[in-house]
Amino acid sequence: MSSRSFWHEIEGAPSQQVARTQEEKLQKQMEYLWARSPFYQRKLSQAGIRPGQIKTLSDLHKVPFTLKQELRDSIKDCPPLGLHLAAPRHEVVQVQASSGTTGSPSYVGVTRRDLWVWCEMGARVFYANGFRPGDFCLHAFSMSKGFVGGVPILQILQYMGVCDLPVGVDAGTERLLRVLADQRPEAIGATPYFAIYLGEQAQHVLGVPARELSVRKISVGGEPGGGVPSVRAKMEEIWGADVREMMGGTDLGCTYWGECEDKSGMHFCAQEFIIPEIIDPESGEVLEPRDGTTGELVYTAIDREASALLRFRTGDHVVVTGTDCRCGRTGYKIRCFGRTDDMLIVKGINVFPSAVKDIVTGFEPRTTGLMKIMADFPGHTTQKPLRIKIEYGPGVGPGEVLQLSEDLSHKIQSLLVFRPDLEMVPPDTLEKPGVQKVALIERV
Repeated sequence: MSSRSFWHEIEGAPSQQVARTQEEKLQKQMEYLWARSPFYQRKLSQAGIRPGQIKTLSDLHKVPFTLKQELRDSIKDCPPLGLHLAAPRHEVVQVQASSGTTGSPSYVGVTRRDLWVWCEMGARVFYANGFRPGDFCLHAFSMSKGFVGGVPILQILQYMGVCDLPVGVDAGTERLLRVLADQRPEAIGATPYFAIYLGEQAQHVLGVPARELSVRKISVGGEPGGGVPSVRAKMEEIWGADVREMMGGTDLGCTYWGECEDKSGMHFCAQEFIIPEIIDPESGEVLEPRDGTTGELVYTAIDREASALLRFRTGDHVVVTGTDCRCGRTGYKIRCFGRTDDMLIVKGINVFPSAVKDIVTGFEPRTTGLMKIMADFPGHTTQKPLRIKIEYGPGVGPGEVLQLSEDLSHKIQSLLVFRPDLEMVPPDTLEKPGVQKVALIERV
C-alpha cells in the first residue's frame, strides 16, 4: 500500500534493514534452486559451491555469473523454457520474450507469485514516476510479440489502480492520437524517442499541438535517452508534461528502477525481490555504488519461482548519480547510458552509440535527432573513422549542410574524443521510432 511519499515503506528503509531482508531471502532462494533448478545444481557444483555456503551479501561474489548465452543454450537444450526453469511447467501462467536485439529472444516463465512480484516492483516504479491510482494512461509501448512493455505494463497499472488504454504503438500513430483525444489520459508510457515522435505528429493528426492535449505525466523506458537533459527537455516542451525515466528487463521482471520528482537518476525499487550489483565489465570486480561509479549491472533474484537467475549479467552500462535523495527513497540512483555489448572501440576509444545520439539530438532543429552508425567492420573494434549518417532538419538549406556537418564533427571530437566520418542525409531518410526499438548501429 502506498504512503504519501512512495508505494511501499521498504523504499525508505535504512540500508541495514534492507540488507537483513535480502540475506534472509537469498538463503531461501539458494535452497530453492538447489532443490529445483538442474541448471544451477550443475553450475554451482562446477564452481565448488555446496548447499548452505551462500548466506550473506558478501558471499555472493563466490557465485559465477550467469550469461545471456547460457540461458539461450539452456532453452535450446531443454525447450521450451530451459533447464533454469525452477517451477513445474503447469505452474507457469505467463511467458514473456525479450526483444532479441542482441541475439535470439529469451523466453521467461512467470508463475502467479512471480506475476505478483513483477506487479509490486512495477507499481513502485510508476508511483515514483508520478502515476497515481485513478489516472488514465495511454499505452504507447508495443503490445505485441510478448514484450514486457506490453501485457506486463498493463498488469502493473491495473494492479496499482491506474486505467490503462492498451492501444499500443503497433496500432499506429494516428490511432494512438485519436484515442488520446477521445479518452483524455493524464499519462503516457512509451520509449523516449517514440514519445517525441508521437508528440510531433499531434498537430498533423489532430490539428492541435501536443501540449494543448490532456497529458501531464510521461513515463519513458526501453532504451537510453529519457534521462538525457536535451531529450527530456524536448519531450517536456512538446507535451507540456513532466517526464520521468524507468528501467528494467525481461529476465528479472518488467521494471524495477524508477525516477522520482527530483529527476536526478532512477532509484532501485525492488529491494526485497532482487539484489543488484555493479561490476567492472572487464575484470568482473564488484564496485561500490558511490556517486560517479560506472559499470555493468548484475542481478540476483531472491523471490522468484520460475525462471530464477543468480548474478545475471545484463549488459546494461550505468553510472551512479546519487546515494540519497530528498524524496526519502534510500535505494541509490543510476542512469543507463548504453549496453556493454553495443559499445564500439574506435582507435582505442570506447564509444557508446547512445552518447553520439545525445549529441545529435542536442543539435535540433538543425538535425531531426535521427542518426545511424554504419559499422563496416566485424566485431566492435575499428581503426578507421566511424561512419555516421545524420538527418539534417527540414529548415536547413543546401548551403548550410556543410557547416552543420563541421559543427557536429567538432562537437563529437571534443566530447567523445574520436573523429567521425559524417554523412548528412535529408529528413525522412532514416527509420522512425515505432514498434521496435530503433537500432543505432547498422552492420554494412
